[in-house]
Amino acid sequence: MDTVGAEIVGCTGLAARPHALVVRLPGGRIARTQTLKAPLAARISAFLVASGPSRNARSRAGEGYRTTGPGPVVEVLAGTTRPWRLRTVLSWVACLCAP
Repeated sequence: MDTVGAEIVGCTGLAARPHALVVRLPGGRIARTQTLKAPLAARISAFLVASGPSRNARSRAGEGYRTTGPGPVVEVLAGTTRPWRLRTVLSWVACLCAP
């Protein structure tokens, strides 16, 4: 299955304990990823907390989330049904959170 790059723009839940990521897909659409498993959520939280103050926002579909600072790009599986599935974010988070 093909993947596309998506910029992290926020999360659902607290930055320290995110439930899912909110990403900007190619073309500008905002979408939520699948629910994050605890180990991945713990690793991603380092970026989310460090990205600075967040604010409440809503997607065009009316789904609420918390924004983040400018985010890195993660890969999501293209053509999947909502919510989008993360593909290679685990290796990205390993690099991001390395000392």
